[in-house]
Amino acid sequence: MNQISIREGSISDTPTISKFQQQMALETESKILNEWTVRQGVESVLKCPNKGFYIIAEADSKIIGSLLVTFEWSDWRNGWFFWIQSVFVDAVYRRQGVYRLMHSEVIRRTKASGNCCGIRLYVEKDNRNAQKVYRNLGMHETDYYLYEEEF
Repeated sequence: MNQISIREGSISDTPTISKFQQQMALETESKILNEWTVRQGVESVLKCPNKGFYIIAEADSKIIGSLLVTFEWSDWRNGWFFWIQSVFVDAVYRRQGVYRLMHSEVIRRTKASGNCCGIRLYVEKDNRNAQKVYRNLGMHETDYYLYEEEF
C-alpha cells in the first residue's frame, strides 16, 4: 500500500465525508440516511470549529478514511473529552492501519490541547471487529449505557 497521510478535514471534503457517512450507516445499521441532511451536517462542522473537526486519511491524494471529533466538557475532571464519531475507512483499505493512524492523530491533538482529559467513542453492540480494534488501541468498555431521545 502507498503512503497514508493524515490531515484535518476541509470544506472541499464535504462530498466524500457525506458519502462515507451514508455508506457507514447502511453497512453497520442498515439505515438509509438523507443525503441532503448528512451533507448539511458535515458542512456545519467544517464551517464551525466549535462543533468539532474531521480527521482525514489519504492515499495517492484520495480520501480513504475519515472520523469526526466532537467535544464534551467534564466538570468532574475540569477538562474536555474528545468524542470520536462517524468512523469510516474505505473497504479496500481496511485492516491496513488506516484507523490506527487517524486514532493516533486524535491522541496527538488531545495531548497538544493541554486541557483534554481523554477520548471516548460509542460503537454498535454487534460491531465486534471495531470493538476489537478499539481494545487493541488501549481503549476499554465503560460502566455506562448510552440513552437517547430523538426529536
